[in-house]
Amino acid sequence: MKITAIRSDRVYSKIVEAPLDKKNDIYRYELMMPFERKWACYGVPMKAATSNGYDVIMASDMLGHIAPTKVDETQKHNIALISNDILWKECELSIKRSLNCFVEHGIELPVKEYLFTILLANCESPYIMLNEGYCGDGGIPGYIFSWLTPNEYTLEHLPVALAHETNHNVRFQFVKWKNDITLGEMMISEGLAENFATFLYGEHKAGPWVTKTDIKTLNEYIKPIIREGLNVQGLENLNAYLYGDEMAALQNYPQVGLPYCAGYACGYHLVKHYLKKTGKHIVEATLFSAKEILDATEDFWNE
Repeated sequence: MKITAIRSDRVYSKIVEAPLDKKNDIYRYELMMPFERKWACYGVPMKAATSNGYDVIMASDMLGHIAPTKVDETQKHNIALISNDILWKECELSIKRSLNCFVEHGIELPVKEYLFTILLANCESPYIMLNEGYCGDGGIPGYIFSWLTPNEYTLEHLPVALAHETNHNVRFQFVKWKNDITLGEMMISEGLAENFATFLYGEHKAGPWVTKTDIKTLNEYIKPIIREGLNVQGLENLNAYLYGDEMAALQNYPQVGLPYCAGYACGYHLVKHYLKKTGKHIVEATLFSAKEILDATEDFWNE
């Protein structure tokens, strides 16, 4: 298994010193180009045909990555915080440890090479603020992103976030992604990923998408709404169920009356319930269909 880090800190340091009109292209061709295939899966070109067209710069901004044009002297401290060789080694080891969990269970992974990087987040992005300063993306096998506003809390949770994203990376090597994915399927995927991360690092390292929801709110308020929406499709319609009304409103998507990351929290507790009820290991469960897990957890909704 080959795991390669794309050292963003070195590219960001170069962007700091570059003229304003050169910053985007350094980011585009030196930091994002190794992930060109990942972006292509999302329909995002490296460079738009027109000066203000949709491309990797615009897409990065929408995800909450810091804009290359904002990478200047004010970012030197943040770049220094992600320049530690030990940090990068810890991140690589998190991915390696995660992948090895599957190999040691006799699961042969089709993908043998993995690229990852750590990106700086836009600290003013509502998505980043709601997520306590960090998040990630591991949905395309072979490619893993995490982005953060560097501080003691986010740097401590970075390897945990990468374990979560690596779980997605493995799952989607076996469970085919589909554009008409349902809320139930998305929720199970997120629940599996976070249970896997806490399996490796402990429940005290669960992300805010789980810890901000108390059990009383989950059982009395969230579960009935989620259960009614399990078959909802279309990412614009799933948004409020997964991320909550506040995030949906910011993106002009329909709202359903749910708090922050209700779908993530519900998925985490449902999968946790499934593992306890069936005695299955999180590693083997990662490759199960959402239907199999949902069918086995009808009692979860009445707790």
